[in-house]
Amino acid sequence: MNFKKLAGLIALLYTSSVWAIEPFVIKDIRVEGIQRTDAGTVFSYLPVKVGDTMNDAQSAAAIRALYSTGFFKDVRLEVEQGVLIVMVSERPTIGSVRLEGIKDFPADQLKDSMKYVGLAEGRIFDKNALDKAVQDLKRQYVARGKYGVVINPVVTPLERNRVGVAFTVQEGEVSKIKQINFIGNSSFSEDELSGLMKLSTPDWLSWIKKNDQYSKPKFSADMETLRSFYMDRGFMEFSIDSTQVSITPDKKDIYITINIKEGPKYTISKVEVSGNTIVPKEDIEKLVQVKAGDVFSRQALTDTSKKIGERLGGEGYAAANVMAMPDINKETHEVAFNFLVDPLKRVYIRRINVFGNTKTRDEVIRREFRQLEGAWFDSNKITKSKQRADRLGFFSEVALETPAVQGAPDQMDINVTVKEKSTGSFQIGGGINSGEGLVLMGGVTQANLFGSGNHLSTQLNTGKINQVISLSFTNPYYTDDGVSRGFDIYKRKVNAINTTLSQYTSSTLGGGVRFSVPIDEDEGITYGLSAESTTLGLTANSPLRYVNFINTFGATNKTVSGTAGWYHDTRNSAIDTTAGLVQRLNLELALPVFNMRYVKASYDHQWFYPLADHVTFMFNGQVGAATGYGGKQLPFFKNLYAGGVGSVRGYETNSLGPRDINNYALGGTRRVVASSEVIIPFPGMAKDTSIRLSGFLDSGAIYGSGDLPGTVGMRYSTGLAVTWMSPMGPFKFSYGIPLNKQPNDKLQKFQFTLGTIF
Repeated sequence: MNFKKLAGLIALLYTSSVWAIEPFVIKDIRVEGIQRTDAGTVFSYLPVKVGDTMNDAQSAAAIRALYSTGFFKDVRLEVEQGVLIVMVSERPTIGSVRLEGIKDFPADQLKDSMKYVGLAEGRIFDKNALDKAVQDLKRQYVARGKYGVVINPVVTPLERNRVGVAFTVQEGEVSKIKQINFIGNSSFSEDELSGLMKLSTPDWLSWIKKNDQYSKPKFSADMETLRSFYMDRGFMEFSIDSTQVSITPDKKDIYITINIKEGPKYTISKVEVSGNTIVPKEDIEKLVQVKAGDVFSRQALTDTSKKIGERLGGEGYAAANVMAMPDINKETHEVAFNFLVDPLKRVYIRRINVFGNTKTRDEVIRREFRQLEGAWFDSNKITKSKQRADRLGFFSEVALETPAVQGAPDQMDINVTVKEKSTGSFQIGGGINSGEGLVLMGGVTQANLFGSGNHLSTQLNTGKINQVISLSFTNPYYTDDGVSRGFDIYKRKVNAINTTLSQYTSSTLGGGVRFSVPIDEDEGITYGLSAESTTLGLTANSPLRYVNFINTFGATNKTVSGTAGWYHDTRNSAIDTTAGLVQRLNLELALPVFNMRYVKASYDHQWFYPLADHVTFMFNGQVGAATGYGGKQLPFFKNLYAGGVGSVRGYETNSLGPRDINNYALGGTRRVVASSEVIIPFPGMAKDTSIRLSGFLDSGAIYGSGDLPGTVGMRYSTGLAVTWMSPMGPFKFSYGIPLNKQPNDKLQKFQFTLGTIF
């Protein structure tokens, strides 16, 4: 115990005996011993004033009041000829705070946290605040897994009634989970159960995931995951009897023991639906996810109740109650369920409120909503509204709440809370090969210009083959009904010298306008008009067909082209896609304004299908064709190409298809590309959707007219790709292995792209 505090406490206990005198009238009050504290402050805390009669009770109250301020370490009262003398000894102030041995945290950060517990330079020193500061420091180190941290506080007296406070810290090593033991498991192995947990023993990714450091919130989440795992596999009576977390005396190793009771495995004997279903009972029964003979699954019951609730929610019954009533037979280990449906009241939406959008305008969010104010509650429209707001890409989180309106049981509000994220990005990308080395490209994009929802982007490509400077602007709501309008301006140079392409140069300046018209929620059409001027250049190695083209049409060619397209997109997410279909059909026609006459068409088909939890199959198919018309030939600089990222990985960019006599790629008039990909969680990171691993099988070919020699026929490749949504932005790389390389093929096995968000 602190002996100074004990002395003060004893003095306080004996105050009554000290002041066992006749009461007196206070003629004046004098304060002695103060250095920093103003006398008026002391007077304000005293429960007596001049003119009051002082007695034993009031003297004790005065001492207690002054001690409770925390300003003084000693308080005494004396009386001299009717004058009350208050004699105090002030607590010292903190002259300095020093931290020694700190490596894991910035010293300023720790000092700022100490201010919240009352320990900072210039403040009155308080032993309780010192103890709290030590505990707060320990808490921060424990949060980083350093359970063995040792903190020694030292208080040193300084002149002018001040003290210096120093913390000497021995940080120690991070405590690691040494072992996770399960007791009572018989249906599943210890390795299988451990694999369900976020916490684990150290592995090669622990330095990133920190999964080998014990965390109580993570452990609680792991226990719920374990409980769900058993409950979804028939073990209705599963329980976690106890858990023990122990640490070795040297604070280095942590041992976790989990005692479980599996219980018997139950099957479902009968399923029925009852209550006021509102819609035909047969429609509700089709939504039931379980049937007689199935193994009991808590998740299947939850999904059934959710689907029935959503079906009734689509009819305006927002608070429909669906309960799965069990009838358990413990002898046969069977359970029957009756889904009892109570629709409650039908409600409508009074108001839609938007919160959290400090930059994005309200109207940008509201125009994506399909649920309208004043209309009946429709869960499907609300879900679609949230999905559309999420697809904007402006927010890291979109949350919807539907609180009831007080005093109006048939009304609800919709509260939309968004968490904005950076919508500007800077992208760089490249590929590595023996011929060109590293080719870089870059671009700057602002997807939410000034919070208006408008899209502005630029592109800069420094490659040896393509050099591009472009500017694009899109207003997604040019009209109130969702027609978008965009403008493009670009300058593009192609320098095929010293590359795998046939030798020529071109410089193109162009621009255009485009529109997109929605047909329904997931479908729309596009059209546009553009004009460009292209100047061509040849070398001594240019093929004869290029020479003949320039001799016929000239070195500078102007084109006015119209575009039209159709798209259909049913993906469940634009970022982490696991299901859905994307189709795009595009047509480009050179109008008979100048001497160019050609038409190009392409069709893209992308399909996502969930094979299992966190496992997605993706198929991507692309076909394209181009030709001249009106007696004109297709300009060679409008040829189609394949090979590399986005087509057939493992082969050099644009290297597939016909070649000239110098073995340079000419491109072609027909393009076929197909890719199958299985996307899985990165090993050891099943719960983290930011990083994905995929195995792919690519195929593709470029075909030209019959007189063109070269690498005719399909090319195939296989390999692995990794996609990581890193804190710096999206990072993707692939390693492709050609499966049927021909002698003249050019390879580019490793490719990557990297994006940085600002």
